[in-house]
Amino acid sequence: MKRIVLFALLVLLIGLLAACGQSEPPAPQPATTQVPCPECPACPDCPAPAPCPEAEVCPEPVVATVPFEEQWANSPHNDITSESFVHWDGDDPAVVPASCAKCHSEPGYLDFLGADGTEAGVINAESFPTGTTVTCAACHNDVTIAKTSVVFPSGVEITNIGDESRCMECHQGRESMVSVDKSIEDLGLTDKPDEVSADLGFRNIHYYAAAATQYGAQAMGGYQYGGKTYDVKFEHVQDFDTCNTCHDPHTLELNLEQCQTCHTDVTTAEDFKQVRMQGSEADYDGDGNVTEGIVEETAGVQEILFGALRTYAAEVAGAPIAYSSSAYPYFFADANDNGQVDEGEERYATWTPRLLRAAYNYQVASKDPGEFAHNGKYIIQLLYDSTEDLNQAIATPVDMTAMHRIDPGHFAGSEEAFRHWDEDGAVPSGCVKCHQADGLPQFVAEGVNTSMAPSNGFLCTTCHTNFEDYARIEIAEVEFPSGATVTMEDTDSNLCISCHQGRASTLTIDNAVSGLDEDVVPEQALRFSNIHYFAAGATLFGGEVQGAYQYADQAYVGKFAHVPGFGNCTECHNTHELELKTESCFTCHAGVETLQDIRGPLSTSDYDGDGDTTEGVAGEIQTYSDKLYAAIQDYAANVAGTPIVYDAARYPYFFADTDGNGEVNGEESGFTAWTPRLLRAAYNYQYVQKDPGAFAHNAKYVIQFLYDNLASLGQQVTVDMTGMVRPEAPAAE
Repeated sequence: MKRIVLFALLVLLIGLLAACGQSEPPAPQPATTQVPCPECPACPDCPAPAPCPEAEVCPEPVVATVPFEEQWANSPHNDITSESFVHWDGDDPAVVPASCAKCHSEPGYLDFLGADGTEAGVINAESFPTGTTVTCAACHNDVTIAKTSVVFPSGVEITNIGDESRCMECHQGRESMVSVDKSIEDLGLTDKPDEVSADLGFRNIHYYAAAATQYGAQAMGGYQYGGKTYDVKFEHVQDFDTCNTCHDPHTLELNLEQCQTCHTDVTTAEDFKQVRMQGSEADYDGDGNVTEGIVEETAGVQEILFGALRTYAAEVAGAPIAYSSSAYPYFFADANDNGQVDEGEERYATWTPRLLRAAYNYQVASKDPGEFAHNGKYIIQLLYDSTEDLNQAIATPVDMTAMHRIDPGHFAGSEEAFRHWDEDGAVPSGCVKCHQADGLPQFVAEGVNTSMAPSNGFLCTTCHTNFEDYARIEIAEVEFPSGATVTMEDTDSNLCISCHQGRASTLTIDNAVSGLDEDVVPEQALRFSNIHYFAAGATLFGGEVQGAYQYADQAYVGKFAHVPGFGNCTECHNTHELELKTESCFTCHAGVETLQDIRGPLSTSDYDGDGDTTEGVAGEIQTYSDKLYAAIQDYAANVAGTPIVYDAARYPYFFADTDGNGEVNGEESGFTAWTPRLLRAAYNYQYVQKDPGAFAHNAKYVIQFLYDNLASLGQQVTVDMTGMVRPEAPAAE
């Protein structure tokens, strides 16, 4: 019996010592009340006078001192007075209900994990005692040591996340897009966005849902509108994109010293509100200020949404609304319509589906005080889309003209260029170089690419080698799809043309049509070849790299030299926001309203033959492009035997126009009746559509190859080229 008692005491001792170890939660909260770590019981003395038998000698303590005890003891996770732990003290009985226990009761958390021997993933007991905090045992036990995934309220499981899964289990919120939609669907209101229902109630994301914010579209913590795409996990920078690398896992405070490596002006947590990264330079709230911190941008967009919420509530739902972040249930019927919650005003009960979705997103932005750092762009997208949706129903829509939903292309993580492969789970090796943040560095280092998981836009490390002086990756020369190798005078711009070069060339088309009759649809159908998007580098170098289709019997201009000081990518485009330095352009090209109106002094010919030699060179190219499309349609119908129609926004771009209405309809499939002559023309037509700056990058080269396409098609169909001029001068403007 004595051995059994000693064994039981040993188990208790080990358990209590384990309760004094480490924990890993997220954002800091206000002042805490320290609760000392429980003292472990002394080993009982053996009865006198005989010494203890060897088997009954008191065991040595597991640890001499509890690691990180002081840090944990003063953290919010040990604040016994916090509402998070005392909310139920006044209930009868004073217990934490099962629905709250996972995150507000340590026994409840252990129950959910299955660390207490019960079924994992569910709360097994009906309630749990009050008076507990988050001690060492909550995060350090046999289950959490191997825990690497979390299931969010949306039902989505995020895997391979390691230790931060312990934090994310609670800091994920309690609602999602899925639950909001279900509440609407259950009442039969899915297709009745503006119908008031007394049975529809507000749904609260809950507090500090940092993980839901960070994982964005993957976790679906916010309400994501159909037809829209959203940023996924905010990756920040390497080694600083998890809970534990940004927050001390025991004090929960921010690791300021490590942050200061890049954010040199930050000395306190409050200073982070002024931070604005280079990849976030859009004017999201439309106030004209792009130097304010991202916190202020987010607040500006949220304020605009609140105005739309109030307008909609009064006009459409029929009852004014007010909001209080500190008073449950947050949204109240604003009886005196003063925009504030006053004494006696009751919960808002005049919900429509449209209003609920927008109010839910407003609350999502309000209840994660660190949302600007966790994934500010995702929050901005939610707020922007909510405002846009409310605009559909109010009499005077909010003017969103100056607002921005997304960032410039390199950092637009929500857009197709980065989200295309989400369902596949990996960006294939052939696309990684330009569509994944780590793709270009890998290509430069290894000469090849392997498939990688999709990224949320580019990172600093896509182009820079370090965070001390932000040195750029060095590329001496760049090989184009034609096999030609070139370099920019400023080799930093070689980074740009490594991706902005297209994915096909004259060689691609020649290989595809080799040995085929010019005007016969081959038995084994040809496939359309796509230059790909924004092949500015190929246009700039013109005939040197043969990005467009070039006819063997014609000569083409080479690189467009422009003028000194404006011959490289970064001399004309801002490096991060990618906007054009238009003020510099207008220094020389005075008197024009837009860049499209510019016509260089050496472009004096009436290239398109319309009699206008004062229009911008972009207008000259547009005439060529329009004529080429008309000739393509004529040739397709009357020579290839199948009408054709083009849609720049839908793959594969050229479709069989089966009903002949000149538009792509739902069931019309990709065009397959290609002949070599038609394929060359369609390739070059697509080339011009996919480089919107072609007129500035190398206008004469573009006019040359479009002229040649028209002349080629003119051998089979009628093409009026009266007065049109093919440039012959070298590109030296």
